[in-house]
Amino acid sequence: MLRVHVFSCKWPKDEADALNRESGRIYSRVLVNHYRVYRHSDHWLSCYAAKKLDDFYRVDDSPLLHSHSIDAAQEGFYRALKTAQVNRRNGIEVRYPYQRKRYRTTIWKESGIRVRDGFLLLSRAKGLEPICVPLPSLLTPWPEEAFREARLVWNRAARHYEWHLVVEDGTLPPDEPSGDGVAAIDLGEIHPVTISDGQETIVISARALRANRQYTAQRLSEIQRQQGVKVKGSRAWRRLQRRKNRFLAQQKRRARDIEHKVSRAVVDVAVERSIGTLVIGDVRDVADGKRLNRVGQQKISSWSHGRQRQYIEYKAEAEGIEIPDVMDEAYSTQTCPQCGERHKPTGRVYICPACGFVSHRDAVGSANILSRYVYGDVGHVVPPSTVKYRQPFGRADEHETEWPFTLQREGKRSPLDTGQVASAGVASPPRL
Repeated sequence: MLRVHVFSCKWPKDEADALNRESGRIYSRVLVNHYRVYRHSDHWLSCYAAKKLDDFYRVDDSPLLHSHSIDAAQEGFYRALKTAQVNRRNGIEVRYPYQRKRYRTTIWKESGIRVRDGFLLLSRAKGLEPICVPLPSLLTPWPEEAFREARLVWNRAARHYEWHLVVEDGTLPPDEPSGDGVAAIDLGEIHPVTISDGQETIVISARALRANRQYTAQRLSEIQRQQGVKVKGSRAWRRLQRRKNRFLAQQKRRARDIEHKVSRAVVDVAVERSIGTLVIGDVRDVADGKRLNRVGQQKISSWSHGRQRQYIEYKAEAEGIEIPDVMDEAYSTQTCPQCGERHKPTGRVYICPACGFVSHRDAVGSANILSRYVYGDVGHVVPPSTVKYRQPFGRADEHETEWPFTLQREGKRSPLDTGQVASAGVASPPRL
């Protein structure tokens, strides 16, 4: 399995800037040449042809980078083109890459990496000494062929350079699944993940992730309001722009950390319960063709369900858990798993007006996704009466709590902040 190890770069900043500036210049030149040829001859250059053309233009350059690092910068533009093409084929309207880059991450392929006496030697252009990087003690015993790629990355949040090393750790995914069970995952905006195998339902609760998104939107609007009264390009405007970029980088790192912990908790639950197949509900078109109110639109637009699904997929693969294509989750939280009646709940508790069935809204959604995958239709899997809440981080004694559903049909809903039920005979869920 490939792993990425990150550690601080002690190399002088001006020299690191020079390398990333050179990578950005090469990327921008390939971009300009590609669109120039297309504009004049209506010919879409291939990656190979664009690299040959760029090599012709840089004959008189005084290079700084290793030849394969130059190749990586040239290929970066065509990887971005391919990503845009795949999104367009999937119906996502995105622009092809068009912006020049002043700086770009410099990449060393394995052909430009050597290991000597606990140091990583990264090759540069002919006549220049290689960059000598002291390896952390964790990576010192690794052989040279284990290092697949090295990247010189600028950390916007911390304002310093980092080394990102891609290492082959020698482990392989299990040949057989870790179990024969099947579980379904319902992704949510309030609770990131709800997983159910038909016998037990666990809600992975991470309110810090939602609070992070809300604070990001609030603080960003304040900075943009201050920036809006400044002259664009002025010293004050640029100062606010730097503040905004650093703030967004910090919030992105916080959100990514929480999302990684949530996805790890999901995979741990699957391993504990011998789950061999995880089915994820498809929420990619949750906002298509809709225009919600201001608050609802902000929640949906900042919901990072795609990244959460990606984290779960690669962690599950490492444990030998199979993840098939995403399953249609239309009306999964509205259909009663007991009688099939469709009813849209207004809070976190689902109460069927026809048969009186009561359960957690997300538990109903995950149970119906599981039923649709196993039986082809909803209504064949009834969620259990008890829902467990698990935190991906926190004290050990608060790791997992239960919320029993002993609700009566006559229980009335109250407009609490999370839409929870609070009346006689109704147990409110724990505030995690």
